[in-house]
Amino acid sequence: MAKPAIFAIDDEQVVLNAVERDLRQKYGRDYRILKADSGLAALDALKQLQQRNEPVAVLVVDQRMPQMTGVQFLEQVRAIYPEARKVLLTAYADTEAAINSINRVGLDYYLMKPWDPPQEHLYPVIDDLLEEWRANVRIPFEGIRVAGTLWSPRAHEVKDFLARHLIPYQWLDVDGDTRTLALVQEHAQGKLRLPVVLFPDGTVLVEPSVRDVAEKVGMRTRAAQPFYDLIIIGAGPAGLAAAVYGASEGSRCLVIERHAPGGQAGNSPKIENYLGFPAGLSGMDLALRATAQAKRFGAEILSAQEAVGVRAQDPYRIVTLSDGSEISCYAVLLSTGAAFHRLEVPGVAELTGAGVYYGAAYTEAMYYKDEPVFVVGGANSAGQGAMFLSRFASQVTMLIRGPEQHSSQYLVDALAHNEKVVRLLNTEAVEVHGRPGKLDEVMVRNNATGEVRTLPAAAMFIFIGARPQSDLVKGLVLCNERGFVLTGSDLLQNGKRPKGWPLDRDPFMLETSVPGIFAAGDVRLGTNHRVASATGEGGIVIAAFQQYLKTL
Repeated sequence: MAKPAIFAIDDEQVVLNAVERDLRQKYGRDYRILKADSGLAALDALKQLQQRNEPVAVLVVDQRMPQMTGVQFLEQVRAIYPEARKVLLTAYADTEAAINSINRVGLDYYLMKPWDPPQEHLYPVIDDLLEEWRANVRIPFEGIRVAGTLWSPRAHEVKDFLARHLIPYQWLDVDGDTRTLALVQEHAQGKLRLPVVLFPDGTVLVEPSVRDVAEKVGMRTRAAQPFYDLIIIGAGPAGLAAAVYGASEGSRCLVIERHAPGGQAGNSPKIENYLGFPAGLSGMDLALRATAQAKRFGAEILSAQEAVGVRAQDPYRIVTLSDGSEISCYAVLLSTGAAFHRLEVPGVAELTGAGVYYGAAYTEAMYYKDEPVFVVGGANSAGQGAMFLSRFASQVTMLIRGPEQHSSQYLVDALAHNEKVVRLLNTEAVEVHGRPGKLDEVMVRNNATGEVRTLPAAAMFIFIGARPQSDLVKGLVLCNERGFVLTGSDLLQNGKRPKGWPLDRDPFMLETSVPGIFAAGDVRLGTNHRVASATGEGGIVIAAFQQYLKTL
């Protein structure tokens, strides 16, 4: 497999040579550095690369080129290499054109000339774009291979786990390749037991659990110590923010995550309203950056491990894991987030993971190229999923139960201008049909007119509601009737502290009805279900935790 390419295009030979030199110096070992002195020449070269199935990771393009401007070139490139990351080289006078092209051509970054020194201005930009590109583009390679069928829920679970952890793998489809079928049967004693995961060292796992895969790839699944200052349950934005701020202050922090970092936000293909990222970033990218940052400060993160119980044994808090082991600490942060509500209509349960998915647009989108797919829901997560799926599917139909879409305005506008997206208001799915293990069609009803239609569908992605994942502390801390955890001032009724509160002080901000157990993010009553809010609460809870330690 050829190395991925980084392609520089500029009609000024001196500038082009300088760009090539700087790129080759930093990235020449792992990437092919290509160049062209015009947009037309670059298009011809890209078409040849496409025919040879050779990947292109980043395009660095000058805006002021004769015959074809940089923006015009990037418009044409989208049809050839839609996943390539795009950088526009501009002069000061071109800034407005560059900003306008963020939406027009999917520009990832614009860089004003001159960019010297490259260590400060060029390399950090390219590093970030390459990391994001690797997270979203599958490259054939000699590494982990996952053999299964697209309609296997267990295969979907393994693929989602690897993808969410940025672990490269090659997908081998049993349905479309007789050699893969023979390989699977060879390792499963002639049976079709899926998935089969093959590792470069010759190890084969048949029908593995996510934890089996995590241990095999070297992730930590067991705590290194019996005691920590703070145990954080859930590695969503709130939990990861708390790990970063807590560990940076010197606290011994342990994060327990049962699947993959990012929580529900990790399913967001593109978050465009997060401060500091004008071109947006994926929820997965944000989560992995935060994970790396937390680890750098010394936080310990357990992957594919589940906390199943919490109890208070003053002055300590004890967390029980699914393997029966227990870990002690001074305080616990519940940052388990919220899950999408289950869609209770006939056929959905039987096809979940096999054409029907909760979230998962990131993991499965590419398998439904040029096919019709449905998105159920109208909030931000649904809108972001629909925009991402439209890059692959022939049509994305959004089923929005209410009379309007409750998303951020930038998403509403983007969806309205996307020719591949159809939004059906006042409409919901009432039944899904399919063959064993494969979705074929969705029956929808217009609640305003009563009309029922049956529409062809290759896949359905569900993004509805928020169900707090608070079962872990059910009966221990106070929750409302919907399961959201009460914290801080919400625990005070008529100025009185909650029943059983043992201390001569009010609960701290984000503290639950049990001292030393805190909650942050979507699991908590009163949050606004935004990534920025969750990360903010993760930081606030560390201040409360430090105050709590002073009372012990």
